[in-house]
Amino acid sequence: MARITRHPWRFVPFRAMLRTDPPQYRTLVMPSFLSRLFGAGTPPPPAEPILHKDCRITPTPIKDGAVFRISARIEKDVGGVTKTHTLIRADTAPSLDEATEASIGKAKLAIDQLGNTLFP
Repeated sequence: MARITRHPWRFVPFRAMLRTDPPQYRTLVMPSFLSRLFGAGTPPPPAEPILHKDCRITPTPIKDGAVFRISARIEKDVGGVTKTHTLIRADTAPSLDEATEASIGKAKLAIDQLGNTLFP
């Protein structure tokens, strides 16, 4: 016979309780507390946009494990409409500052080489 365990909302067999436990009983409080304590939950503030040839470049490096992937958002006002191009490269950098500088450089290079073809 299955062991019966008292649950907060009803009596259920023990094995059924393991499979159908509602999410609030499966959530662990300690990992979220530790991540907030050590600052893992606070994202870095967004970088200021940089102007280059009528385009706004906003570096947005993506954290990928222990390194940062080079990424930037390029915006341009065309006919009263803001067009956006997201640049994501396979290149990585070990720190956020280096990734931000490389993102700006790659975005400027893309604007210089591709011009208005970035914005279809």
